[in-house]
Amino acid sequence: MEKTKTPVGSYAPDFELPGADGMVHHLARYLETVAVGVIFMGNHCPYVHLYLNRLKQIQADFQNQGFTLIGINANDDQRYPDDSFENMKRFVAEQRLNFPYLRDVTQDVAKTFGAERTPEAFLIDRSGILRYSGLIDDHAQDSGAVRVNYLRDAIAQLLLNGSVTVPSTHAAGCSVKWRQ
Repeated sequence: MEKTKTPVGSYAPDFELPGADGMVHHLARYLETVAVGVIFMGNHCPYVHLYLNRLKQIQADFQNQGFTLIGINANDDQRYPDDSFENMKRFVAEQRLNFPYLRDVTQDVAKTFGAERTPEAFLIDRSGILRYSGLIDDHAQDSGAVRVNYLRDAIAQLLLNGSVTVPSTHAAGCSVKWRQ
């Protein structure tokens, strides 16, 4: 498996992926907004479940300021059937996601971004430049114990003045489930 990690400050990899909503989603379309957050996630990862309400709140808080959140599932659904496309559709409905959830069946998008964990966040500006990658915040287990909101802070800074003071952190969570 060859992975290339897209460095912060470089162009984010473009993608065109099917969504659980039945539509095809292309990154270029989302770049018409001010910022795009890409979260690599999976249906069965307990860390993703810990962050779902926070992710939905981030989308709700920033969507009227030109921000869009996109979830991408690249996990191998042969070894992890919970991550199948059909189960993604159920996941969206059960969890009431307020953002698109896309399927990266070839795992090419995840490899090009350099995703290693679920959830792992990538923030892209309207020019297509990767501005942040890593953690959502500093406390997965308890949203009340969070001291640093890495993704939320990066979005707010990008929307306010275009610069991000902490451009990268090391993501924590489940590993991306690569095909053998």
